[in-house]
Amino acid sequence: MVRNLNHDTFLVIRYVKRRLTVLIDIDGKHEWRDCIDVPGVRLPRGYYFGTSSVTGDLSDNHDIISLKLYQLTVERTPEEEKRDREVFLPIVDNLKLPGMEAPLEPMSGLALFLIVFFSLVAIVFAIVIGIIVYNK
Repeated sequence: MVRNLNHDTFLVIRYVKRRLTVLIDIDGKHEWRDCIDVPGVRLPRGYYFGTSSVTGDLSDNHDIISLKLYQLTVERTPEEEKRDREVFLPIVDNLKLPGMEAPLEPMSGLALFLIVFFSLVAIVFAIVIGIIVYNK
């Protein structure tokens, strides 16, 4: 969406009150459109933001012209302060991460028997058909 355009594209990332929003301006009209809006994001304190324009492909050229970072002062209750201080890893409420699914239940003995039985029947059937076709 942002390749080979004759105008600059812009991206705004906001993190306010455990809500992460990303807005984009890729049309060059200075009109912001929603890209993503994720509530319930909890980021730990004391970390740094980093950016890179490396794409991994030599055919693209991306330049980061400027970064503007602001720390907003937000009124918080003592409960919110305590809850935010206890975050050590980035967390998103109600979001399952890849690889974090519950393990699959093992197959029952009957299901395993039926799979093996019908597989053997199919193999025998294929062998018989192969012999018939070979003899003709």
